[in-house]
Amino acid sequence: MKSLNLWPNPNGRILPRISTCPTLNLVYSVPPSPSSVRCHSSPTQLPLRCAVLGAGFAGLSVVWHLLKQSPKELQMRIDIYDEVGIGGGASGVSGGLLHPYSPKVKLLWEGAQCWKESMKLLRVAEEASVSKDCRTGESAEDMKAFVAHKRGILRPATDMKNMIKLNDNVKTCLPSCRVETLNDEEAQSLLPGVCLPFNTAFYMPEALNINSQHYLQALFQGCKNLVKESSTLESGHKQLSLHKRSVHRLSDFEGEYDAVIICLGAKVNMLPEISGRLPLRTCRGVIAHLELPDDMIGYPESGPSILSDAWISVQGPRSLKVGSTWEWKSINSLPNVSTDEATKALLELLPKASTIYPGIKDWVFTGARAGLRAMPPLTTLGSLPLLGCINDVIGRNHTCRYWLFGGLGSRGLLYHAWLGNLMAQAVLSCNEEVIPSELTSWKATEPKI
Repeated sequence: MKSLNLWPNPNGRILPRISTCPTLNLVYSVPPSPSSVRCHSSPTQLPLRCAVLGAGFAGLSVVWHLLKQSPKELQMRIDIYDEVGIGGGASGVSGGLLHPYSPKVKLLWEGAQCWKESMKLLRVAEEASVSKDCRTGESAEDMKAFVAHKRGILRPATDMKNMIKLNDNVKTCLPSCRVETLNDEEAQSLLPGVCLPFNTAFYMPEALNINSQHYLQALFQGCKNLVKESSTLESGHKQLSLHKRSVHRLSDFEGEYDAVIICLGAKVNMLPEISGRLPLRTCRGVIAHLELPDDMIGYPESGPSILSDAWISVQGPRSLKVGSTWEWKSINSLPNVSTDEATKALLELLPKASTIYPGIKDWVFTGARAGLRAMPPLTTLGSLPLLGCINDVIGRNHTCRYWLFGGLGSRGLLYHAWLGNLMAQAVLSCNEEVIPSELTSWKATEPKI
């Protein structure tokens, strides 16, 4: 997907403080005060300059909400930095199964709010995907398909203890994302050939199967549409740029931006100012891609995706994703998978998947992709992402505010919309207190400089 305003910078460093925007003819010439970081509620001051590091679920959600929530009179410049572009990291590789529940079908912390906000952002992307300005290299039908897999998700009970727990949790399901209890006959009507070890499955008919790469491309288009709309109004100019460039250190951004929002996922640990200071663990996950030979009957049109020891994400009647492996403490963030790694993943995933869907043995392996996830610590409320201003973590003597939006783990698609909304509010108001304390409490145990 082509970027909208790539600024040439052959030296690979942040632009100098005094620079002229060729598009809007705005000149940034007043240096920031080293003694304070300005807030952004007044539309009469200098343009608000934000750097968003990462173009996955977290980064693009923050960008959209910054553009949407900022006062119309406020001039704003947002630069996105990602070395591989939109959705090139773990977000774009993900299976795309969207629901607000734990593996035991228990409603996650703030699951109702997360689900609601995710639906809003999906509608934004869906509208953008069919806009006349959307040019992604995909056909209109392909782009609309990123939310077309509304086939639901099936969660079979795998043992008696598991079934009892699932039955209890179903009682607190959301009306907007129901969980229905099915017997074997009912499950077979949805997916012929499915195997239920305990004759019971739990079905989420409103759960979605998203093409993550297409969704992120469409959400980026939605951000560009907001910028274009602002240029037609009598309001402050908004500017959005994508820089396909690596981020090596936070100090490179000093003096150029008012706010730097770090949405780098597992790569956040590679920044020298942060490395070793965050309670995050890395985990590499491999996802296998399978296709069905032409002479065989395809996956049922309304057949649900499956959640079990290995999940099956339906991409179409002849295409499936199966995941995911868990390689803890890995530092390999490359999406490419070697032959040996793919073989090892298949030996682990296919036996688990075939226990529930034996027909998968007839499918043919066509490739694999991998993503490196940043897994947050387990709390009494579950594994919660890490948010907040981190100037006190990396050192207080800075000319801008640094914000962290990380630790989404394997639930980035569920969390990204609501937390992106909160992060944008915090950045625009320079007020961390708009973020729930459950998401900032991790800082209380971190070493300070």
